[in-house]
Amino acid sequence: MKLTDFRYEFEKLNVPVHPVEPRDASRLMVLNRADKSVTHETFADIHKYFSRGDCLVYNNTKVFPARLKGKKEKTEASIEVFLLRELQPDNKLWDVLVEPARKIRIGNKLYFGENLVAEVVDNTTSRGRTIRFLSNEPNDVLYEMLDELGEMPLPPYIKRDAEERDKERYQTIFASERGAVAAPTAAMHFTPELYQKLEQKGVRMAPITLHIGWGTFRQVEVEDLTKHRMDSENYYISAESATKINEVLTSRKNKVVACGISSVRAIETSTTASGHVKAAMGWTDKFIYPPYEFKITEGLITNFHRPESTMLMLAAAFADFDFLMHVYEEAAREGYRFFSFGDAMLVI
Repeated sequence: MKLTDFRYEFEKLNVPVHPVEPRDASRLMVLNRADKSVTHETFADIHKYFSRGDCLVYNNTKVFPARLKGKKEKTEASIEVFLLRELQPDNKLWDVLVEPARKIRIGNKLYFGENLVAEVVDNTTSRGRTIRFLSNEPNDVLYEMLDELGEMPLPPYIKRDAEERDKERYQTIFASERGAVAAPTAAMHFTPELYQKLEQKGVRMAPITLHIGWGTFRQVEVEDLTKHRMDSENYYISAESATKINEVLTSRKNKVVACGISSVRAIETSTTASGHVKAAMGWTDKFIYPPYEFKITEGLITNFHRPESTMLMLAAAFADFDFLMHVYEEAAREGYRFFSFGDAMLVI
């Protein structure tokens, strides 16, 4: 398939800049791949589509306030630093994007608030730099300073400033492992009460970690999808979660449902020759687009994604391209909310 196959008009779509309250009040479109049927629900009712013994795989990554505004030394010119990933925790080295890039050079010191200083130690790309925070404090104290000074990295198509409440709301109830600069938005629809309903029903819970990077918003720039390269993202699958998933796969009586594109990429990356998940820690640049034979994923919870995005391509590979494009047209007609703060789909 080609990039332009995934193009659609979105200018008139319902793209909210705030999420619904409560979280599970969002709408849910249920797609049945077998008979190509569509059912309209609310997310609070998703538990009806799970059976005792099914397995829900979700991403427990935590978004940190990655956008820092500060001043450059001497000139006191305003600058912005976007923290991409921590490179060496012991040395407080970070991979970042900077604005305005042309004025930020190796050796410059950057000041944030009253007590946080960083030094530029390397150029990586035209906008990319490596910085070192000049702090003798332990990392947990540094993280507290970043949490206080930083702003949440809302998606670039959300045309508003970050608000204090975004530190809680642009986050899932599962968030425990700090490291993402974008939320696994499909999981943002879950509430503690809904999670408890699924547990009481006997659904197995398998948390995994994939730290979503800024590359999730990077445009695909090649028409030939075989030439696109994903940014690498760090992931972790515990032995306990791998065991839960594999027990369901072996039973053949229940299904493994992945919540979110990032969860799919993690479990489809870490597979064995026999078609099971293996416990692992590492990096993945796995790019899934049609056609693709899924080894682990048997159900998918996901949002309605941007045109020509890698998330849309993975959803199309799972749901069937023609069926998904038809569903998107129906969702637009029915006023569904699109993108990160939008509504959800369950594909079974």
